[in-house]
Amino acid sequence: MTKKNAFYAQSGGVTAVINASACGVIQAARENSDKIGTVYAGRNGIIGALTEDLIDTSLESDEDIAALRHTPSGAFGSCRYKLKPIEQSTAEYERIIEVFKAHNIGYFFYNGGGDSQDTSHKMALMSKKLGYPITCIGVPKTVDNDLPITDNCPGFGSVAKYVAVSIREAGFDVASMAKTSTKVFVMEVMGRHAGWIAAAGALAAEKEGDSPHIILFPEVVFDQEKFLARVDECVKKFGYCAIVVSEGLSNTDGVFLAEAGGKDAFGHAQLGGVAPVIAEIVKGALGYKYHWAVADYLQRAARHIASKTDVDQAYAVGRAAVEFALAGKNAVMPAIVRTSDEPYQWEIGEALLADVANVEKMMPPEYITEDGFGITEECRRYLQPLIEGEDYPPFKNGLPNYVELKNESVAKKLKTTFDIA
Repeated sequence: MTKKNAFYAQSGGVTAVINASACGVIQAARENSDKIGTVYAGRNGIIGALTEDLIDTSLESDEDIAALRHTPSGAFGSCRYKLKPIEQSTAEYERIIEVFKAHNIGYFFYNGGGDSQDTSHKMALMSKKLGYPITCIGVPKTVDNDLPITDNCPGFGSVAKYVAVSIREAGFDVASMAKTSTKVFVMEVMGRHAGWIAAAGALAAEKEGDSPHIILFPEVVFDQEKFLARVDECVKKFGYCAIVVSEGLSNTDGVFLAEAGGKDAFGHAQLGGVAPVIAEIVKGALGYKYHWAVADYLQRAARHIASKTDVDQAYAVGRAAVEFALAGKNAVMPAIVRTSDEPYQWEIGEALLADVANVEKMMPPEYITEDGFGITEECRRYLQPLIEGEDYPPFKNGLPNYVELKNESVAKKLKTTFDIA
């Protein structure tokens, strides 16, 4: 029987380590070339499958594929594109199967978060139903750390490290200027519904008075009066107040403080900046001079300060995805299993895609302090190992030396095209 080719794609917001997972997938496939043929990458995620826009990774050198491990962002392009529900239309699934048939693809590795795992699960179901069974393995990735079952999500540890380092350094800056200048600093981080990234900022505070003094979680309804009282208390006690706020902070009516109107491709509300909103609330009520910053793409692109734990785990789940496929597993996702806190130890387990798809893991109540403004010791024990270890990329001319692949297209075989709405 002719060996099947593989399709790998990246989905959703990229991370500092998603390419480490790509490296793991491609290297593991190359090591098993007697069982897996060419690894094709989808240009811009699942859109590459729909439009038959495939990248031939076999044309990339072993050295360049290895360099993916220390290169941020999505080397093959990512997308925010959610396939329509099966009950609404099967046209997209039929098109993907048509493309896979044309290119002899029998393995599907989709690297992303909850929506992406949903896509992988539906592809496993529909490919069987359409008479061309595909081995579908999800590869976990999300800076939000909100996938269930897996102990943590590749991509999160590096964002967590960046946020903790940034608020510590900004805290030193503000503290030095607070006597005659800025007294309040607000840093906005990602996290629509889950406050894991905001919580990571608290790792920078190792003793009383350290920055940050306040964490605003999406899981905790914003109480303006209580918040202002804490800000005022911190300024009077420590001379300044440093705040980390999650973009998904909401009021008592459940409305995002920073909602800008409109929806993204996944149907999620587009969020504006919550940091200036919080800063203006402080200025209006207390009169303190402020500065604010939005970490935005910087936090998820910061490969120069990635967590070694995160890099190792991202690479491991990529390799494990191929190993699972070759072992005959289907509709599953490699999951990180924590076996010890001190010393921190972990191994690779597995989760059913049906149990992962579209499920968000929020911060548990026991991880948030009773006042709602900080993290508990239990949370610190969970978070601390995830930011540890350094894995610096090589530098050239004073800058990180990242790889850019050739990304040469595979010749199209189908006469039909598919329009992305």
